[in-house]
Order: sequence, then C-alpha cells, then structure tokens
Amino acid sequence: MKLNQLLEGIMSDLPAKAGSINIRGITNDSRKVSKGDLFVAIAGYMVDGHKYIQSAVEAGAAAIVGEKDEKEINTDVPYFRVSDGRKALAQLARIFYNPDQGNKVVIGITGTNGKTTTSFMLKHILEHAGKTCSLFGSVYNIVNGEKEESTVNTTMDALTLQKALNKSKDEYVIMEVSSHALSQYRVEGIEYDIAIFTNLDHDHLDYHKNMEDYFLTKAKLFEKLKQKGTAIVDIDTQWGSRLCGMLSNEEMINLSTTGCRNADLCIRASAGKAELIEESGLCLPLVLPIMGTHNLHNAALAYQAARTLGLNPLEIIAALKGFEGVPGRFEVKKLPNGATFVIDYAHTGDAFSHCLKTAREMGAKRIIHIFGFRGDRDKSKRKKMVEASMLLSDLYILTLDDLHSESESEMANILHSLNTSKKGVVILDRTEAIEYACRHSADGDWILITGKGDEKYHHSYTLPTSSDKETLEYVIGEREQRMLANG
Repeated sequence: MKLNQLLEGIMSDLPAKAGSINIRGITNDSRKVSKGDLFVAIAGYMVDGHKYIQSAVEAGAAAIVGEKDEKEINTDVPYFRVSDGRKALAQLARIFYNPDQGNKVVIGITGTNGKTTTSFMLKHILEHAGKTCSLFGSVYNIVNGEKEESTVNTTMDALTLQKALNKSKDEYVIMEVSSHALSQYRVEGIEYDIAIFTNLDHDHLDYHKNMEDYFLTKAKLFEKLKQKGTAIVDIDTQWGSRLCGMLSNEEMINLSTTGCRNADLCIRASAGKAELIEESGLCLPLVLPIMGTHNLHNAALAYQAARTLGLNPLEIIAALKGFEGVPGRFEVKKLPNGATFVIDYAHTGDAFSHCLKTAREMGAKRIIHIFGFRGDRDKSKRKKMVEASMLLSDLYILTLDDLHSESESEMANILHSLNTSKKGVVILDRTEAIEYACRHSADGDWILITGKGDEKYHHSYTLPTSSDKETLEYVIGEREQRMLANG
C-alpha cells in the first residue's frame, strides 16, 4: 500500500514524496521491523520509541511516523509527524489491515465485572445456533476455531488487534474492551454493531483520576457504535442508569436495557428460580448451570445481544442451559471431606460480595476466603475488599498476589495493617494459605480463592505449583495420599 493512502486519513498537506513510498507492513517495535515497513515511534509510559528510530532504519524501515518535531529527528528516510503516536498507530493499522470491516458483526463488552462471562455466554449461544465466532478477551483469544493465549492486557494493543481481525474469517467477533484500551486508542477505528455495559465498580483508580473519569472512559465505547447500532445496558447500578440516560437522547443508535425493574428485558428471581421477561410480555425460564445472581445479569445481557442479532428466544434459553462456565470464573471443586472450593477472578469489593453471597445462598455453613492485592495497582480499593470479606466470610486469609515492583516486605506490612478483625489471618505464601484452608476445612465449608482465576503465578511459592487450580489439585492429592497411607 502506498504511504499516501495510509496517511491521508490522519494528516493534511501530505508531501508529494509520500505517494512514491510503498509500505509492506506496520510496526512500533524496532526489533520486528522488516524491509519496507512503516515504523511508528511512540513516546510510551516506560520506553520512548523515538530512541529506536535509527535501529528501525537500519532494519529496513521505509518511513517513520513519530510525535517529535522533525528537527529533533536525524534520519535518512522520510519522517512524518503526528500529534499522538498511539492514535496514529491504531488508525494506520486499521487502514492497512482492515480498510473495510467487511461482513463481520463486531460486539464490544465493557464494565468492571462480568465482561468475560458475558462474552463466553454470547459466544456459546452463537455457536449453539451454528454461527462462527472469534473471541478476544482476558482468558484467551479464539480465531477461526483456534485458541491462542491471551496477552497480558484484557484488550490487545491496536496493531495486534487489527491483525487478528484481519485473520478472522468468523461471522462474529466478540471482544472485551477495557478502559485502558479506550483511553489508549487500542480500539480506535473499530465500529461496533453492539456495545454492552455490564456494571462499574471501584477499580483502576491507580490509572484513572476518579470514578467519574473511569465511567466516562468506559462510555467512550458507545461513541464507536455504527449508525443504528445497539447499546445494551444493565441499569441496575447507578452507573448503568446514568449511561442509559446519556444514550437515550442519541437518535442514531438503538438502546436496549436489562435489569430487575423497568428494563426492556427484566430479570425475575425468587425461591431458586429465575425468569427473563421481554418487553412484549414473553416470559422464559432461565436455567444456568453456573451459580450466582450476578450471572443472571450476565446471562440477560448475552440473551439481549443474541435477540438483537435475530436469534430465537427458545434457542437462546436452550443454549444458556448448557453453558459450562468460564475457566477461572467461579470454578467449583468438591473435596472428599464434603467441603467446596471455588476459584474465581473477583478482585473488587463488589465482586467479592457477589461470590461470597452466592456461596451462602448455595448452603455454605462456613465461608473461608483467600485473597490478596496486586502490587502497583489501585490501592484505594483494598480497604473495601477487606471490608466486604470481613462482612460476608467467617474467616479470611490475606495472602500474596502478583507483587510487580512492590517488595514482599512492603506487601506484608500492608496485609498486616489491613487485618483489623479477629476473623482474619495473614499467610504470605499463597500455596500455604490454600493448604491451610484445605487442612482446616470440614463438610459444608466453602473456601473461595479469589483474584487470579485461571492466571499463572508470577512468583514461586513453597509448593511446586503455578496456579491456584494446580495448588488446589496438589493439596487435595497430597491429602488423599496421606489418608490412604493411614487407612
């Protein structure tokens, strides 16, 4: 593709030389430059890409796009200045890899909790109906039926995302869209057929100024809807209700709501039974193999999205009945002694409340809760997490999570300072915390391990395991072996 074709959408007054340069690829990593590539230099948070322009040129870059003034750049290849390198990278990647979104239907899901479960539910419904579906999210990515490990981010960087969209031959694309992705232009240029809002909870305030900024960033997803695209909003939280009010005046989009009252699709639950009631009055029994009131809300959002796509109500309900859940999201494991272990990704006070209440609703006699805090992450939410566990569990164990740049001693001090209840203990080694809970569990106990879900450990612990699930299986195996040896 000629460089002028790439740049004309993001720059004015293009020099004539741009029309003579042929671009064979785009990258913002100088180590991945091939001959004929366009190198985009970004002044990042940790690394300044402008420092690697010469390396990119030596590797064969045909042209450079950057943020700095041309007078500051010493290079033998054409250099073009833009105001924002991240935004330019996303726009260039879209034009190069996906000049036309084609026949794909693209669904974006944003919110603090429930994005992953809602996306998996919707994918399951679509595939149950015989459709093909790509999935981009925090657990893993699926393109053309092939599973790929997810990146460290919930939403891929702009370049990787556009390449994945180009690779996908599926009819539908479902993607989790994080607030970081929206603020960093990772989804710039993508037009969504459906945008879904799950909820908003205290999170990521290490990155956002406050909850208001966090909310307004999330709301940017709905600015990316196609004309006559559909916004689906759970209105059972103040933030969902507010977003609904903002969108209700938008004439070029369709608005659909879910919730327990005054919604287009109402959730009614009592005495262990649940129903979905459409605006038309159609009432459908909702049977989910996975637990929790919060999952009724996730299911309602997935149902409404599927209805928007033209699927039959009974077909959707039948699909949800066979939904097996998501790796690392309320995964249940029974112990031989009658105790129940749950592994979940919950990492906010609100998510804790949902998980712990679900355990109690399912008959837990005693709840033991194991959790920690990510280093270098939103420190302002930690107290609320402890308070939620203190209120709803019978025993909580504070332990380590990913430390990042915080030291173990720093985190230990934080855990001890937050442990102000007799209900709480601190066991720094995460594997030892799980072993302790298993050793002290009895019939009817529910032990919830939250924060990591299906993620691998970033640190080594006492037991030779690499995830909460592996640790649990190891501890159960060791316990069973001891029982056999003794009996």
